[in-house]
Amino acid sequence: MKHRAEPKLPRQNLTEGMALVCLLVLAAMALFGPSGLLAWSENLRLRDQRVQEVKALTAQRDELRNRVALLDPRNTDTDLAGELLRKDLNVIHPDEMVMLLD
Repeated sequence: MKHRAEPKLPRQNLTEGMALVCLLVLAAMALFGPSGLLAWSENLRLRDQRVQEVKALTAQRDELRNRVALLDPRNTDTDLAGELLRKDLNVIHPDEMVMLLD
């Protein structure tokens, strides 16, 4: 005895078709989406770039923190104060010679 396949109702076809479309969209997002498999290498590159920026900014912050500590009004570093006066205010004694080093 052979069993005949029951004909599918149009509503069943529509439901299965929508389910298939949803699965295909989810699969496409898993591959090509902003956090998909293809975006991982770009995200890793950006993370490495941000780590380098953080290192540079940390070094710059430490340098500025050091200069602020040297310019503390209670205990100013005389060499730094003299350097800043000469550089920013153009204050120089007539018998001094200024040599700029790059």
